[in-house]
Amino acid sequence: MTRKPLLLASSSPYRKALLDRLGLPFTCASPDIDESPEPGESGESLATRLSENKARALADRYPNHWIIGSDQVACLPDGSVLSKPGNHQRATNQLRQSSGHRVLFLTGLALLDADSGKLESLCEPYNVRFRDLTDEEIDAYLLHEKPYDCAGSFKMEGLGITLFDALEGRDPNSLVGLPLIALNDMLRRWGRNPLLENRPEPERS
Repeated sequence: MTRKPLLLASSSPYRKALLDRLGLPFTCASPDIDESPEPGESGESLATRLSENKARALADRYPNHWIIGSDQVACLPDGSVLSKPGNHQRATNQLRQSSGHRVLFLTGLALLDADSGKLESLCEPYNVRFRDLTDEEIDAYLLHEKPYDCAGSFKMEGLGITLFDALEGRDPNSLVGLPLIALNDMLRRWGRNPLLENRPEPERS
């Protein structure tokens, strides 16, 4: 397969910072999609569908690109889904619900060839075990980081780490919003190896 420029279907600074780590050139664009869940839709199905829809939404505007889409949902033990809270009160309610529980984070990932329509996608699970949080701790955390645009109401790469008893999963990057291990696997299957593309030129004697 011919190599094509990479496009990240996101305006998220968190996902951009993660993709930067692979050392491959890419551009970003924000997809405009409806992120509402369908009736009876599971968290896994929702995360996967939204990641695919984000990639497809940009295919006409960016032909000759490989488009990366990603989306995340959080699921409480009872199966209810935690979305991006949007404000302090909803974030407070989410962290109260999560306190003392294991919360499953599901991150959808899609890689789309805009020209051929070839698509590869998956859903990466990651478990977070929250410690018992007091209302005072919840309020202090939210005032400090204001994670109102983050599913589950925390930023794992910041002070959010203080909310947890344990993290359980294959790739902690998925918790931030982009499963880099899975993405690296996809890119290698499509003929791009980030490790080899970042290999330094040999020194001349």
